[in-house]
Amino acid sequence: MKKIATLLLAAGLVFGAATGASAIDFKAKGQWIMSFDYGMNGNFTGGNGKTGYNGSEDEFEANQRVRLQLDAVASASLSGTVFFEIGKTTWGKNSDGGALGADSNQAIKLKNAYIDWLVPQTDLKVRMGIQGMALPSFTTGSNVFNDDVAGITASYQFNENVGVTALWARPWNDNYNGDRNTGNKNHDNFMDNVDVAALLVPLTFDGVKVTPWLMYSAIGSNAFRGGNDFIANGKSKDFGTSWKYPAAGMFPVGGAHHKDGTPAGKKLDQYGNAIWAGLTGEVTMFDPIRIAWDFNYGSASFDDSRLNRSGWLASLLAEYKLDWAIPGIYGWYGSGDDSNPANGSERMPSLSVNNNNNGFSNFAFNGNPYIAREATLGYSMAGTWGVGARLKDMSFLEDLKHTFRLNLIGGTNSPSMAKKMSRATWGDALAANSSTSTIGMDPLYMTTMDYALEIGLTNSYQMYENFTVMLDAAYLATWLDQSKSVWGNSKMNGKTDEVRDPWNVNVSFVYSF
Repeated sequence: MKKIATLLLAAGLVFGAATGASAIDFKAKGQWIMSFDYGMNGNFTGGNGKTGYNGSEDEFEANQRVRLQLDAVASASLSGTVFFEIGKTTWGKNSDGGALGADSNQAIKLKNAYIDWLVPQTDLKVRMGIQGMALPSFTTGSNVFNDDVAGITASYQFNENVGVTALWARPWNDNYNGDRNTGNKNHDNFMDNVDVAALLVPLTFDGVKVTPWLMYSAIGSNAFRGGNDFIANGKSKDFGTSWKYPAAGMFPVGGAHHKDGTPAGKKLDQYGNAIWAGLTGEVTMFDPIRIAWDFNYGSASFDDSRLNRSGWLASLLAEYKLDWAIPGIYGWYGSGDDSNPANGSERMPSLSVNNNNNGFSNFAFNGNPYIAREATLGYSMAGTWGVGARLKDMSFLEDLKHTFRLNLIGGTNSPSMAKKMSRATWGDALAANSSTSTIGMDPLYMTTMDYALEIGLTNSYQMYENFTVMLDAAYLATWLDQSKSVWGNSKMNGKTDEVRDPWNVNVSFVYSF
């Protein structure tokens, strides 16, 4: 409560100052989000005796979140923005302020803080500070980079057809505490930065939009290290390359390995290099038909080639706008790992897609900004393929909309890779319903022998101008190869694992102003 009181007092002082400084126009925006979930089997858990939606959530949970944004606008050429986020607060949970009395510390986070300004006598727009950055996409949202990050973006529109955007960001730096427990002499913050630079060229013509883009990242050898410990979901294992979990999207399954699947022990001492390129676009000249596509390629290389990762992901969407709905069909394909763990990974690397709202999926991938129970298969679509159909924005009554989707999803990773990694190195750590996690993989590592069918329905009712009620229901039917040639019949706590289909129903109430 003290933190909230301090925040509200600061906001009051700012608004109070506005009356005496008429040159600055203060604008406030925000959201109150109340969310109620009921579901089961969120981590495909079966016979290992677990209950609840997953290892940390009950079958039913109530949550809330508050978002407050304040803009200080001096003119069309200069403004500043600060964006706070309070929660997620789970009702009844003492550690985040949801228990009786509500006096415990709440998770008040600075989500964004930046300034916008124009270079004098030009149309060059600059944004500096912690901000949301995303690479372009016309289908699924970026599967390479979409998150809040500290950096600078600059954009310029040459004419109505050609523009350009350049960005520099620093996702990680000054987080390495040296190798105090290993006897090495690397000092604090030594080679622990990750820097990113990108160039986007949006091209707009009658009925056609195309955006080619290119991004490069330099990755310090100590950027994700924690002594000799490999960190994954809070659990550590002695591991030679010592890469922390936030870097999972840039590294192969389990890090560096020999051909037989056993871990390699080489330490990195040089900067790694990652490069991505993409071509995205849409065609609307045949209105009401819209065709959109994304093609992305990425490669990350290190001085230990067994950590290298490169691959691609392509998606295609075709939809037809009717008076009552927008029916569409779509598909995607992402390259997958081969059977050799010693040559790195053949899946497309990603920097972070934490803020992405996947246009094809609300449950298997992360597709809804108001639902916490998402990304059941993974945040990135790397290593998967899929085909789907949807009826988007169906409306038969005023202010009430529905979207129905059906997705068939498969894996593109080699079954031999899963077999080698799970048996030679991590035991049952790669098992589909295991509670442990391995670097470089999403919640479910899908091979060419694994399939899933997602069925989802999203309903949105605009009760008032600023108040929306949403009902989202999703079910994920899974067919995972349990033969000894892939996952085998792994056991945890003496019980044979069973794969159970995850599902969830969410009701959200959103007040926006």
